[in-house]
Amino acid sequence: MKKLGLLGMAMITGVVLVACSEGSSGGEGGEETTVGISMPTQSSERWIADGDNMVSYFEDLGYKAELQYAEDVVENQISQIENMITVGVDALVIAAVDGEALTSVLESANAEGIPVISYDRLIMNSEHVDYYATFDNFEVGVLQGQYIIDQLDLENEEGPFNIELFAGSPDDNNAHFFFNGAMSVLQPYLDEGKLVVGSGQTDFNQISILRWDGATAQSRMDNLLSSNYGGGEELDAVLAPADLLSIGVLASLKSVGYTAEDMPIITGQDADVPSVNAIVAGEQAMTVFKDTRVLAEKAVEMTESVLNDEEPEVNDTETYDNNVKVVPSFLETPVVVDVDNYEELLIDSGYYTEDQLN
Repeated sequence: MKKLGLLGMAMITGVVLVACSEGSSGGEGGEETTVGISMPTQSSERWIADGDNMVSYFEDLGYKAELQYAEDVVENQISQIENMITVGVDALVIAAVDGEALTSVLESANAEGIPVISYDRLIMNSEHVDYYATFDNFEVGVLQGQYIIDQLDLENEEGPFNIELFAGSPDDNNAHFFFNGAMSVLQPYLDEGKLVVGSGQTDFNQISILRWDGATAQSRMDNLLSSNYGGGEELDAVLAPADLLSIGVLASLKSVGYTAEDMPIITGQDADVPSVNAIVAGEQAMTVFKDTRVLAEKAVEMTESVLNDEEPEVNDTETYDNNVKVVPSFLETPVVVDVDNYEELLIDSGYYTEDQLN
């Protein structure tokens, strides 16, 4: 199978990146097969890596891949997917900006016989989601909560310790899994009084951050500090479900004088470079690493199976109900990264080079 090189990368309306590679594609009889890849944003390094990895894997298999980023604008993503359907892609891999906003466009995809793989963020309220590739999202939250428990030694210490809680975007189904996972291990200590939420804000709707916006997280942390910790009260931990929020939380804490020596235990997710550097500097405590290479490869494998009229490998057929159907899923395993193991997991594995980290 002879492959041609990357056709090019272009910015559309200043916000949308399209990567398109042409070549003899996968599929039988040498027919060209195109896969549309719709990613939510380039504001997080992990989504850039997800997209690039998938394009590379699809190319290696001989497919043509079209990659577009919506920059967290729902209308952009819908328009991009509509265009992919119009030009006749053979399959779609979609990481949704808003998991509840794609029902109509998936109807159009289904009318054209285009299978859909939901990627990392479950697409809700549609029967036209064929498979789902993600990490064990409940376990992500468990890892974050358990890290706080271990670092504060809540099994042995009496406390009380002050904690503030953050949750992800309410339109991202994963955000609920992260929060529920964390609370499954933190709630007993809250009930016991070893952990105290100074603000009293523990409900998901009170603590969620729309679109995972770091500036919004920083502003909320500013308000929490001024309202609840202005009299010398010590903040011991912050449950932040993702690095995009962790960085905002850190900026807020630094602005009122917190340093690496007295920084609360701050969690995160995605192993973004700024957060890994913050971990090395002793500011952020941990992040949950989800190897985008592994997930991208799994999504490509699932897509190829569907295109070849085969059943993709799945390991969960019960958990991910999108309100219309339980979507057959493959869950990859997340792992904790902190100052003790970041070199082994992130550098030695080739995920980052030493030059990428300070």
